[in-house]
Amino acid sequence: MKYETVVGLEVHCQLNTRSKAFCGCSTEFGRPANTNVCPVCLALPGALPVLNRKVVESAVKLGLATGCSIAPHSVLARKNYFYPDLPKGYQISQYEEPICSEGVLHVDTAGGGGKVRLVRIHIEEDAGKSIHDIGEDTFIDVNRCGVPLLEIVSYPDIRSGSDASAYLQKLRQIIKYLGISDGNMEEGSLRCDANVSVRPEGAVEYGTRTEIKNMNSFRNVEKAIEYEARRHVGVLENGGTIVQETRLWDADKQETRSMRGKEFAHDYRYFPDPDLVPIQVDGEMLEQVRGELPEFPEARAGRFVEEFGIPEYDAGVLTGEREVADYFEETVRSCNDAKAASNWVMGEVLRTLKETSVPVGSFRVSPERLGRLIGLIGKGAISTTIAKQVFEKMLDSGEEPELIVDREGLAQVSDTGAIEKVVQGVLDANPAQVEQYRSGKTRVFGFFVGQCMKEMKGKGNPGVVNDILKRKLDA
Repeated sequence: MKYETVVGLEVHCQLNTRSKAFCGCSTEFGRPANTNVCPVCLALPGALPVLNRKVVESAVKLGLATGCSIAPHSVLARKNYFYPDLPKGYQISQYEEPICSEGVLHVDTAGGGGKVRLVRIHIEEDAGKSIHDIGEDTFIDVNRCGVPLLEIVSYPDIRSGSDASAYLQKLRQIIKYLGISDGNMEEGSLRCDANVSVRPEGAVEYGTRTEIKNMNSFRNVEKAIEYEARRHVGVLENGGTIVQETRLWDADKQETRSMRGKEFAHDYRYFPDPDLVPIQVDGEMLEQVRGELPEFPEARAGRFVEEFGIPEYDAGVLTGEREVADYFEETVRSCNDAKAASNWVMGEVLRTLKETSVPVGSFRVSPERLGRLIGLIGKGAISTTIAKQVFEKMLDSGEEPELIVDREGLAQVSDTGAIEKVVQGVLDANPAQVEQYRSGKTRVFGFFVGQCMKEMKGKGNPGVVNDILKRKLDA
């Protein structure tokens, strides 16, 4: 029997607000344990929470970006459960009345373009962290308690691990374009739980699902879902029954293992938080947030193709991240050569960023300076080969490209007299290759160009070198 994999994802996005969801404590990552806390975080008697407006604005931004309905009235609820790193014994979340609902995410999947519907996006706070790898005891760090999250819940519209990865990457791209989170899965800013089931192909009813946790990369999400789907099929094919449970992904062993029985909504005993008033999103706030939305990747890529005349592929790469797209546009403004800017950003810039793991905002070569370097090539002041050397020196020193070219004597040689001498010397030194060229083996022309450029240490004007070589060889 053939089976179809059915997946729904629950994604937690940690917001990049400076303070927590319901108090003024810092959200700074990496602070000493248990220092970002106050009576509100710990729910001490008499401490009352106050909702952070930025959290609401971030939720509305993501809701608008994904086509959700924004509720004018929504309610914060208490989700009750016991866990050592949850000092309050409950988590402030939303249940019956979320702030955003019924959205859609358009995703490029393995089978072509598709869409994944969203059930809801709601506000909640994070719990603390249990630390198990220091000696025999378990330690608790409550710095993360109260850090604001958005939970994005999809319908079970995903049909493979690779499609789940594509959905996550699309969602992360939108979140980063909005500027509401850094979307760093390794640091836990973006966390994903997957609900996986299988059913016979053509069946309408869903199979029993299991929830997978502990996946900290797109690749792990893909592998965990594919493993779990295979496990379900194996159990069913052998006459077994799938148990609804929560399972952990073990990246070292490349397998899932049982963690606990799956909870249901009634287990959490949700009820409206008596200390927090309902959230009201009026028309004024909605329009304010709508006015702050950025130009999203698809629209921006289309504009790049139309405005700058670059290929669709280039536009897709350049708009993958908002910061890279901004860098490219600033470079174009500096050099007024969109295709050259595209080649340099997609080539040298992205390569360097990947090798050094430096964010675009901290990149040592500013777009304005890169534009001026490209301008030097366009004016014939330096060759592309020399420009790459200058680029490396700019990375090291942070200096202006013109200063490096002048100081190190890298300006391109266009003097026809000087180039003629070099060309004639190369031809005199290689009579066999000259004979090959004149007998019809014209591919050897590239050899002569290379020898001339080597003699001139890459500073010869390629156009002039080519013209003189061709004139002398064809004489």
